Amino acid sequence: MDSHELNQEVLRRREEVRQGGGPKAIEKQHAKGKLTARERIDRLLDPGSFQEVDPYITHRHTAFGLDKKRFPGDSVVVGFGKIDGRKVAVASQDFTVIGGSFSEVHAQKVCKVLDLAIEAGTPVVFLNDSVGARIQEGVWSLAGYSELFWRNTQASGVIPQISVMLGPCAGGSVYSPGLTDFIIMTEKISHMFITGPQVIKTVTGEEVDFDTLGGAQTHATISGVAHFVAGDEDEAFAITKRLLSYLPSNNAERPPRVEPTDDPTRADPALDTLVPAEGSKSYDIRDAINRIFDLGSFFEVHARFAPNAVVGFARLNGEVVGVIANQPAYLAGVLDINASDKIARFIRFCDAFNIPLVTFVDCPGFMPGTVQEHGGIIRHGAKIVYAYSEATVPKIAVVTRKAYGGAYIVMSSKYIRTDLVYAWPTAEIAVMGAEGAVNILYRKQLAEAEDPDGLREQFIAEFRKQFGSPFSAAASGHVDDVILPSETRAKLVAALDFLRDKQATTLPKKHGNIPL
Repeated sequence: MDSHELNQEVLRRREEVRQGGGPKAIEKQHAKGKLTARERIDRLLDPGSFQEVDPYITHRHTAFGLDKKRFPGDSVVVGFGKIDGRKVAVASQDFTVIGGSFSEVHAQKVCKVLDLAIEAGTPVVFLNDSVGARIQEGVWSLAGYSELFWRNTQASGVIPQISVMLGPCAGGSVYSPGLTDFIIMTEKISHMFITGPQVIKTVTGEEVDFDTLGGAQTHATISGVAHFVAGDEDEAFAITKRLLSYLPSNNAERPPRVEPTDDPTRADPALDTLVPAEGSKSYDIRDAINRIFDLGSFFEVHARFAPNAVVGFARLNGEVVGVIANQPAYLAGVLDINASDKIARFIRFCDAFNIPLVTFVDCPGFMPGTVQEHGGIIRHGAKIVYAYSEATVPKIAVVTRKAYGGAYIVMSSKYIRTDLVYAWPTAEIAVMGAEGAVNILYRKQLAEAEDPDGLREQFIAEFRKQFGSPFSAAASGHVDDVILPSETRAKLVAALDFLRDKQATTLPKKHGNIPL
């Protein structure tokens, strides 16, 4: 062949690669309302930035007719490119090739691009759409999963890993997304489950459909597997891009700063009356978050799971911070098993990637009851105090109202090494609420009193004056300052600026043993 013919051969083979499983398979994919693997990459990455890796590799197996199903590139498209000008690696499963099934070669390609991402220090985005393991390959497919899971684990805390679910994900396939940092599910087209409805019916007799078992809503609200839910594929890509805008490319970098457009000293008078004087009345802590941080910058994570806690990313004078808060508008902001897991996992992610933590505390305690106790609330609640104690990034806390007992301790209290703790005038820091404390401390006097109700109110008022005031905690050093709510933004901006270059040392050890 002359050079012209050779060049034409390259172009012909490239087109063959782009066809994936062929025109009919592509047509079926579109008929389901789904994009192809390459179309997804084109939607996600900056135009013209994608550079493919291993487009011609094919599998080596022949059993069950596989020798007649060899497609260049197999069932996944991998490579690297840019999102908003920043480098990123990507692996997009191709459902048009044998249902996107996970093969030995599929694993080799994904592992290769993940290795490249680790070496280059770039985030990796997985676009998942697969029926699961390629059964025809037997143990080779399972070995491929093992290789990927090992790499997901090695990459954890080194580079951000994001899984975007754009189709089915069943059996062993679910554990790679489960090992990544964030999972974005797409309504109606994405499902995740260990065992399918048919297997469950066979084993237990239980009737269950795909959406109830492992749809986006199920995993966003009940299981907590999904961090975000998108209405369609384009929204899933938009969420991915916004999420990446808050994250550093790797653990050696700081998160990306943007030029601030919001006044760092802006004071919002509405904050001064946000918290009701009556402790039994609720308010939405997100109102405070949205007013304190750079306007429009709060990006909530796990919004539908454990709504008694709020976590997410925001910007403070252009700098990225991780926000953790109790939510008085739901279950009075009490900590339960799910809220504990949600908070602890978010803290550990932020600490791994150099993202400072700002915590808003309004919590009456841990959820009581046998369901929580038998479910391991002790073990799960301990995750929060472990995560805060382990974190070495700048840590700032603001007590807005209730900070009682064990909940006060675990929610970034001063002596688990939070750098700065502020309190609003409405803050109440005590072992427990005044009513409960009085019933215990003055039980005998109340039982003998002629007017127990009147005496109880007197004792409650005295207890609140002595222990419920933030000035008592400030006098003992448990609080660094009592501030007006409207001053919070300026105080946080100054504190973050001061703590930006914080240096922390830890004891030499292989790793700790978090109570999982």
